[in-house]
Amino acid sequence: MKSVLRLLLPVMFLSACSGPLSLYYREGESVSRVQSETTQCQVLALEDVPVANQVRQSPPTYWPGRTYCDGRGRCYRSPGWWQPGRVYTVDVNQGLRNQVEQQCMAQKGFRPVSLPPCKQNVKSRVAAVPTTKLPSLSTQSCYVKFDNGSFQIITPGQAG
Repeated sequence: MKSVLRLLLPVMFLSACSGPLSLYYREGESVSRVQSETTQCQVLALEDVPVANQVRQSPPTYWPGRTYCDGRGRCYRSPGWWQPGRVYTVDVNQGLRNQVEQQCMAQKGFRPVSLPPCKQNVKSRVAAVPTTKLPSLSTQSCYVKFDNGSFQIITPGQAG
């Protein structure tokens, strides 16, 4: 699981994705304050639970040989081979670091939320204005991402 900030920053600064918007939320809080508090909690979490990378390897796979027969009925078997497992790195502290970050943000009054992208019929009904202050949310709340990386949270039925 990625930390919420690692999800928030790419959404804030990149515009290529159209997946859910994950961020810490407290109604009425400014987006810049959320970013600042999140960074502080991430730094604290990294100090308390440092990166602990481990190199691992998935198991190898054996591919058996094949049997080939010619027109005279003579059959030959090719040898099998082993394909080595994939080598990868895992930060074994990532989950605990995420927990420390979430607890820090909870102590500051924030909770994690995830909003889906708005459908075109919702986007077309509102003026495109980046969110600077987190609005109240409902089950219909969604977001629009702009080319400059900012976003707009839309709650259908509410103004703005």
